[in-house]
Amino acid sequence: MATIEYLRTDPDLPPVGVVDRTPITPAKKLIFAGIGALGAVAWAILALARGESVNAVWIVIAAVCTYIIAYRFYARYIEWKITKPRDDVATPAEIYENGKDFMPMDRRVLYGHHFAAIAGAGPLVGPVLAAQMGYLPGTIWIVVGVVFAGAVQDYLVLWASTRRRGRSLGQMARDEFGVVGGIAAIVAILVIMTILLAVLALVVVNALGESPWGVFSIAMTVPIALFMGVYLRYLRPGRVGEVSAIGIVLLLAAIVGGGWVSETEWGVEWFTLSRVTIAWCLIGYGFIASVLPVWLLLAPRDYLSTFMKIGTIALLAAGILITAPVLKAPAVSEFAHTGTGPAFAGSLFPFLFITIACGALSGFHALVSSGTTPKLLAKESNARMIGYGGMLMESFVAVMAIITASIIDQHLYFGMNAPLGLTGGTPEKAAAYTNSLGLSGPPATPALFADAAADVGEKSIISRTGGAPTLAVGISQVFSEFLGGASMKAFWYHFAIMFEALFILTTIDAGTRVARFLVSDAVSNLGGGFKKFKDPSWRVGAWVASLVVVAGWGSVLLMGVNDPFGGINALYPLFGIANQLLAAIALTVVLVIIVKRGQWKYAWIPGIGLVWDVTVTMTASWQKIFSADPKLGYWKQHSLCVAAKDAGKGCLTAKTPEQVETAIRNTFIQGTLSIVFAVLVLVVIVVGALVCIKALRTGTVSSTEAPEQPSKIFAPSGFIATAEEKKIQAEWDALDGTKPDKVPVS
Repeated sequence: MATIEYLRTDPDLPPVGVVDRTPITPAKKLIFAGIGALGAVAWAILALARGESVNAVWIVIAAVCTYIIAYRFYARYIEWKITKPRDDVATPAEIYENGKDFMPMDRRVLYGHHFAAIAGAGPLVGPVLAAQMGYLPGTIWIVVGVVFAGAVQDYLVLWASTRRRGRSLGQMARDEFGVVGGIAAIVAILVIMTILLAVLALVVVNALGESPWGVFSIAMTVPIALFMGVYLRYLRPGRVGEVSAIGIVLLLAAIVGGGWVSETEWGVEWFTLSRVTIAWCLIGYGFIASVLPVWLLLAPRDYLSTFMKIGTIALLAAGILITAPVLKAPAVSEFAHTGTGPAFAGSLFPFLFITIACGALSGFHALVSSGTTPKLLAKESNARMIGYGGMLMESFVAVMAIITASIIDQHLYFGMNAPLGLTGGTPEKAAAYTNSLGLSGPPATPALFADAAADVGEKSIISRTGGAPTLAVGISQVFSEFLGGASMKAFWYHFAIMFEALFILTTIDAGTRVARFLVSDAVSNLGGGFKKFKDPSWRVGAWVASLVVVAGWGSVLLMGVNDPFGGINALYPLFGIANQLLAAIALTVVLVIIVKRGQWKYAWIPGIGLVWDVTVTMTASWQKIFSADPKLGYWKQHSLCVAAKDAGKGCLTAKTPEQVETAIRNTFIQGTLSIVFAVLVLVVIVVGALVCIKALRTGTVSSTEAPEQPSKIFAPSGFIATAEEKKIQAEWDALDGTKPDKVPVS
C-alpha cells in the first residue's frame, strides 16, 4: 500500500492535497518516549515533593511534554476516528470566498488570528485567583483539562462548523436540537456575553483604579490603534509587519511616557481616576469601538494584541527557564479544604474549575470556532493544528499565569487579592490580616506592601483584586531578574498591565461587536420594520443594538465596581459558571452530531469533557443558589442583607445604608442569573439526551452537513510543509494565475 497519496479533483491541475500514511520511524518513537518519560518525571516531582522548595521550571517541562504527546497522539486519534479530514473537498472559505468574511487564509496566519480571538483575560486572571489553593490543583486541571476537554471542544466545533458552511454554534444547536434547544443556546450566548464582557472590564477597572501611569498608557493605545488603522487603510495598505513594528514601538513609548506623566502634578491630576470613572470610560469605549469601521480600531488592535501576546508569553517562559524561580505557594493550600479563601469563596470542587475557566475549557471559544475561523480555513486538515493546537497555546498562557502567582511572596499575594473590607487598604492592616491567615514564610510587615508598591511605581497595590495586578507583579519580578535589574520593575509592571489590557480590550470591543450582531439578528426576527436590523451596515440599527449591548454589560460592570463584597469576588464565579455553561452546550452539540452520524462508539471523546463540565457547573450553581454559607450563597447573602436593612444594621462587609442597598440589589441579580444558568444547562442536556436516544433507538444515520464540492486550491496540512507538499506547492506556483480562478494558499 502506498504511503503517500496525492488528491486530485481536476486532471488539468496539480494535486489539491497530500495524504501521508508513512509509519512513525523508530527514531521518532524513541524521541516521543523520551518526551513522555521527562514529562512523567516532572509531574512526579510536582506531585510528590513536600517540605522542600520546588522549582517552577518543572511546571513548564511537565506542561510542554504533555502538550507534545497529546497533540501528536490524542489529537491525531480524534482525527482518524471522527473528523477524517478531506483536502479534496472545498471548505466554506473556498466556496464563498468574497475577500471579507470568507477567504482561504494561510494556516500560520489563521493560527495566530484564532489564538488572538480566543485568548482573552480568562487564561490570565483565572489561574492567578486559583493559586490561592496551591499550585498543584490548578496546574493539573489546566494541563489535563485542556487535553481532554478544552482542545477537544475547540477542534470538534471547528470541524462541525466547517462541514456546515461555517454555521454558528446557535445555528447548529437549532439544526440538531430543534426550536427549544436553539432558543436555549441563543439565550445562553447573549447572557454569557453580557457577564463575560462585564467581568473582563472589571479586571481592567481594578488594574487601573487610582493608577495615573496605567491610565495614561492604556488611553494612548486608542490613538495608536486609530493611527495604525489609517496607516494600513490609506498610507501603506497591506504592510501588516511594518505597521505592527511601529505600533509596538509606540506602545513601549506610551509605557515609558506614562512613568514620566505620573510624576508630574498635572499628570496625577488628569489621570488619577476613580474606578467608577474608569468603568464609564470603558462603557463609552465599547460603544464607539463596536460602531466604528472594523479597519479603524478593531483590526489594528488585533495586530497589536497578537504580537504582544505571543511575544510576552514566549519571553516569560524563557525568563522562568533562565531565572528558575522557586514556588513560594504550597502544592495544596489550606483554602483548598476549607473553602474560605479571600480571592474567591468555595472549596476546591467545584470552584477551582470554574475559576480557571478559559485556561482549560472555555465555552467562549466555541463562538470563535463556529464564527470567524471556519470561514477562513483553507483545508480541513488544518483544523487540528488551529483548533486543538491553538487551545494548547492558550493553556500554556494559563500555566505561565499560575507560575507567576505562585512565585511571589504569599502574604503579598493574599494582600492584593483579598477584598478591601478585609485588608483595610493600609499596609499596617494588610500585614495584620495576612499574618492572621497562617501562611508559611516570615510574617508580613507594613514595609512589605509599601515597598512592593514603590518598586512598581504605584501608591498602593493592596486589594487590587481581579488577578491582573498580581500577574503584573509576578511578571515584573521575573523580567527584572534577567532584563534590567530591580530598577526596571516599575517599567515591567506597567508593561504587563498594558499586555493584559490589550488581551482584555480586544475581547471587550470584539465581543461587543459580536453581541451587537446577535442582538440585531434576534430583533430582525420580529418582522415588520424590525427587518432592517438584519442589515449590519444600517447605522441606526447598529447604534441601537450597540446601546443595548453596552447597557447590559455596563450595568453589570457598575454593579461589580460598587459591590461592597468585592466585585470580582462575587462576579468571577458567576462568569465561570456562565462560560462553562456555554462549553456544555458546545460539547452537547458535537456529541449529538457524532451520535447522529453513526459514530456513537467515539461519543466518549466529547463525552468525557461534557460529563465533567455538567457535574462541575451544576454543583457550583446549586451551591451559589442554596448554600447557607454567606460567603458562598447569593440568596443567603441577600436574605441577611434584607434582614440587616430592616434592623438598620450593616450586612457582612457592607457597613453604610447605601452599601446595604447595593448589596441587596446585587445579590438578587446574581442569584437570579445563577438560576437562569442552571435552567439553561438542564434544557440543553435534556434535549440533547432525547435526540441521542432517539437516534440510537431508530438506528437512523443522519447528518446536517452541507453537500460536498471539489476543492480547486492547495495548502499544506501542518504548520511546516513536508517535502512532498513543497513539491506540489512549486507546481501551483508555476501556474500562470489563470487556472484556477482562486489563488492558491501557500
